Amino acid sequence: MTLTWPWALAGLLVVPLLVVGYRRVLRVQEQRRLALAEQGLVMPAPRRGWRRHLGPGLLIGALTVLVLSLTRPVASVAEPHREGTVVLAFDVSNSMAAKDVKPSRLEAAKAAARGFVEKQPASVRIAVVAFGGTALVTQRPTDDRAAVLAAVARLKPSGETSLADGVLSGLSAIVGKPVKAPGDAEAGTTDESAIGFHGGTAIVLLTDGENTASADPVRAAELASAAGVRVEPIGLGTPEGTVIEVDGFSIATALDETSLQQIAETTGGTYRRASNAASLAAVYDSIQLQWTTRTVPHEVTSWVAAVAALLLLGGATVSVLRQGRVI
Repeated sequence: MTLTWPWALAGLLVVPLLVVGYRRVLRVQEQRRLALAEQGLVMPAPRRGWRRHLGPGLLIGALTVLVLSLTRPVASVAEPHREGTVVLAFDVSNSMAAKDVKPSRLEAAKAAARGFVEKQPASVRIAVVAFGGTALVTQRPTDDRAAVLAAVARLKPSGETSLADGVLSGLSAIVGKPVKAPGDAEAGTTDESAIGFHGGTAIVLLTDGENTASADPVRAAELASAAGVRVEPIGLGTPEGTVIEVDGFSIATALDETSLQQIAETTGGTYRRASNAASLAAVYDSIQLQWTTRTVPHEVTSWVAAVAALLLLGGATVSVLRQGRVI
C-alpha cells in the first residue's frame, strides 16, 4: 500500500496527546472521588478492568484511522482479465463460395466473426489474415474494432487453398515479422526459436479444410505449437458437400476434417465443425483466451474512512450505554 499524501500522517501526533489527556481525566476523577470520600460521602468504587476503557479506546482508534484516510492510501489489487492476441485466419479460396452453409461458407464466417469481435474486451488484440493459394495479413493485431471489421468485410473468395500458409501468416501477425516453415530455404529461415514464445495467443482457422497446396499444414502447426500459439480450426461446410461454378467449370467441394483435426491436436487447440450460421456463432462463443491477473492500483480512502466511521459509532454506543454520554 502506498500513500498519496504521506504528509497527512503528521495528524497522528494528536493521538498521543489524546491518550495523555484521557489518562489525566481518569486521575482527576480518582482524586475527586478520594476527596469526597474524606468528607464522609459514600462513593461507589470505580469500575476496574479493560471494559471501562473500551468506549474511549474506540473513539481514539476512530480518530487514528480517520487521519490515515486523509493520506489517500492506494492499494494494489489483482484483477482477473483476458488479454492476448487472436488472429482470425479466413480461407478465401473459391470453395468458400459454396452455399452448403447459408448464405455461403465465407459470408457465414464473416457474419459470426463480427459477433466475436464485438464481444472481446479491449485488452484482446485482433488480427485478420486472408489465405488462399498464398496468404496475406490484412489487418495487424489491434484493439481498433472498426479496423478489424473493415478488414473482414473486404474478404472475397478466389484462388486455391494452402492451410500451411494460413497458419504461418497467422504466426507472422502475432510475431510481427514474416514466418516460414523450418527448413524452407527459399523463405530464408531454419530456426524455430527465432520467433520466440507467445503464450496467450490463438489463431482461429476458418476453412473448409480442402488443402490444394503441397506445403504440409502439420509442419506449420508444429511451429505454432513451439511458439506457444494455439490453433483453433473451424470446419465450414458439410461432409456431403456441394458443387460450385468456377470459370465455367463445375467443381465438387466438401468439408475435409482430417488436416484440421491434426492441426488442432498438434497445437493443443480444439477442432469444431460449423455446418450452419447458428452453430458457427456458438463455436466463436466457445473460443476463450486464458484468464490472467494484473495488479491495478485503487485508492481505498473511502474504505478506510468507512472503518473510522464504524469505530466512531461503536465507541459512541459503548460510552452512552456505560455512562450515559459520549464523552
